[in-house]
Amino acid sequence: MTTDLSPENSALNKRAGNSPLIGILLIVLGVIGLALPVFSTLVAETWVAFILISAGAAKVVYAFQTRDRGGFIWKLLLGILYVGTGIMLFVYPRTGILTLTLLLGSFLLTEGVFETILAFRLRPQQNWTWALVNGIVTLLFGAIVLFQWPFNAPWLIGTLVGASVLFSGVSRVMLSFDRGSTINQTDSTASA
Repeated sequence: MTTDLSPENSALNKRAGNSPLIGILLIVLGVIGLALPVFSTLVAETWVAFILISAGAAKVVYAFQTRDRGGFIWKLLLGILYVGTGIMLFVYPRTGILTLTLLLGSFLLTEGVFETILAFRLRPQQNWTWALVNGIVTLLFGAIVLFQWPFNAPWLIGTLVGASVLFSGVSRVMLSFDRGSTINQTDSTASA
């Protein structure tokens, strides 16, 4: 077995070396998010507000740049809608949190219905029950969110974001442990 010292493999090693550190940072941020779910919900809501404001500003600029191509008013109105919604979320964060939680529950409920329908359409296939379980669990999550609304709004989004960041960090750290075998496979493939 030979060692591949090519620049691309060296860059892979350097990038993979940072993976455990990023994973640990994500784990710490996820634990903070879970420990402070109301604060995390507020941060997530504010982040959505900034994204909407930024996207709206870009849409307004695009509307003016392409005003000679038609649809200027509609492009401009969409940009203003984005900016206005972002400002509303930023100025009224409690209302924004309630709205985002309600949207999340509605989304999960709708996704659960669609996933369940899809599962029955996949019924002739082997392991179609996994899609059915996914649909039912998603449907239940949506129902739980909606039945607990508005009482769960202050902590729900922050808890979900914290859990997601935590598990992203864990997966990043665990995947970095497998880095050696991936590099060895690259070495053996290069020598073949």
